[in-house]
Amino acid sequence: MVASTVVTTDEGQTGYALELNSETDFVAKTPKFVDFAHAILGYAVNAGAGTVGEVLAAPGDDGTVKESVDEAAALFGEHVKIGQFATVSGPHVEIYAHRKSVELPPSIVAMIATDGAGAAVAHEVALQIAAMGAQWLRREDVPEDVVESERRVATEKSQSEGKPEKIIPKIVEGRMNAFYKENVLLEQAYVKDTSTTVADLFAKVGGKAVAFARIEVGKGEEK
Repeated sequence: MVASTVVTTDEGQTGYALELNSETDFVAKTPKFVDFAHAILGYAVNAGAGTVGEVLAAPGDDGTVKESVDEAAALFGEHVKIGQFATVSGPHVEIYAHRKSVELPPSIVAMIATDGAGAAVAHEVALQIAAMGAQWLRREDVPEDVVESERRVATEKSQSEGKPEKIIPKIVEGRMNAFYKENVLLEQAYVKDTSTTVADLFAKVGGKAVAFARIEVGKGEEK
């Protein structure tokens, strides 16, 4: 499951999301496991953790979080492990927690940090993040090595299709734009109205996005 919470301070808000894994859904949906996940998240919040390593090192009621997790096998009869952990901060933080079944705890959590004006559309954007799985907020956030790889693949594909050499650069740019529209949050088409983009949503309310994160059970490496 993914446990999440928002903490408000004088400086603004911070959202926290933590993936905790058991071996079966049978254990994951028990109130005891859900309570344990939220307790671990609470330790992480209290310690101001920003990474999985810092979560594991955080103090709990009796020893560290790592010790509590290691000992949880005796409590649940299954191996328990922390997966992904993420935080976002800004003037406003919105969280959407998605359940794939009413019997199960949340398996996808989307968090979006915005400025004050952006809070007006933050819930809709959180739904967008959960559904469409953007990887980066802005085009400028895409790592250069990823851009180079995508551009190389687009070029090679255009060449293999026998496109005229003089129009290949234009085709490549078109394919790169398609890549950005799929993977960059602000450039994605809004799922409820594909004639507009997520950036347009913020523009309509005079707000902006600060940061976002998305955790889906089983979909990420520890980081």
